[in-house]
Amino acid sequence: MSPLDIKIEDAPSEADQIEVKLEEEPLWNKFSNLTNEMIVTKNGRRMFPVMKVRTKGLDENAMYTVLLDFTAADNHRWKYVNGEWVPGGKPEPQVPSSVYMHPDSPNFGSHWMKQPLSFSKVKLTNKLNQHNGQQIMLHSLHKYEPRVHIIKIGGTAGAQEFVKTQPFPMTRFIAVTAYQNEEITSLKIRHNPFAKAFLDAEQRKQNDYLPISASANYSNSNGRSAAQNNRRKRAENRTQPYKRPVPVAKSESISSIDFGAQNMMPSFIQSMGIPIQAPARTFSPDGSSAVLGDPMLPAHESGSPPLSMPPMNDWCQNGYYSTGLEDARLELLV
Repeated sequence: MSPLDIKIEDAPSEADQIEVKLEEEPLWNKFSNLTNEMIVTKNGRRMFPVMKVRTKGLDENAMYTVLLDFTAADNHRWKYVNGEWVPGGKPEPQVPSSVYMHPDSPNFGSHWMKQPLSFSKVKLTNKLNQHNGQQIMLHSLHKYEPRVHIIKIGGTAGAQEFVKTQPFPMTRFIAVTAYQNEEITSLKIRHNPFAKAFLDAEQRKQNDYLPISASANYSNSNGRSAAQNNRRKRAENRTQPYKRPVPVAKSESISSIDFGAQNMMPSFIQSMGIPIQAPARTFSPDGSSAVLGDPMLPAHESGSPPLSMPPMNDWCQNGYYSTGLEDARLELLV
């Protein structure tokens, strides 16, 4: 039986014992307060939030078919003006009712009641020729209301009886080809598990514009993961200037180069052919030493005790940084 051969009718009132309740009502309520929007495309776009319902009161041993359709919620064409939706003219002629049949249909009542029914595979399209049983054709800028229908199948001839038609006003939406309300876009990115990539991109964009101190506090106060902290650190590094060596002419002597102020690497100096001479040292009776005229060491007044500093890297004759032990060997050679 094709969904196109089924004509939707109002359910009889005697089947009121059957209940069909909407799942995730708080989430639907958030979208409803902002006037929900659903994307329609030529190839069809899936809904979010997804229609999920739970049924009660069915005969466990009877066979049922569950359908989903979308009916026009009003007689208006809508437009988005100054941050709100307003009526914008007469609606388009309604297309023939297209119905989505749940893929588990038909099935026993016990099957329908054991877990929520999800219509995650239904797609919304704006092209009539794209209808293939899984796609529902809707007009853009029109408001629609989803409905769930339960059909009981019985008898040897396979007679069908509509036992329940349940509308859901909270799930009303306006069909659009692109989201108009930015709040709807943010809400869908925040709650849709398939939109995590958009969420990470949005967070990275926000962190790039945060000051370094504010970014650190924002990360620590919210207990972000290590991966998020790494992204924050990379953003901080992008704000720091790079340190580049300053070129020195070959005619300049080694004494005219300020090694403390310039970030010059020895390999860079060697490539220029600049001669390197070991700086002179003075020794005191207690065994401490200091370099005369070395700009990397702080100056002290005449007659004051020599500097007592831990071993540090210094220039050696070969043009690289060496330890204190290597400096001692250098002094023996000089």
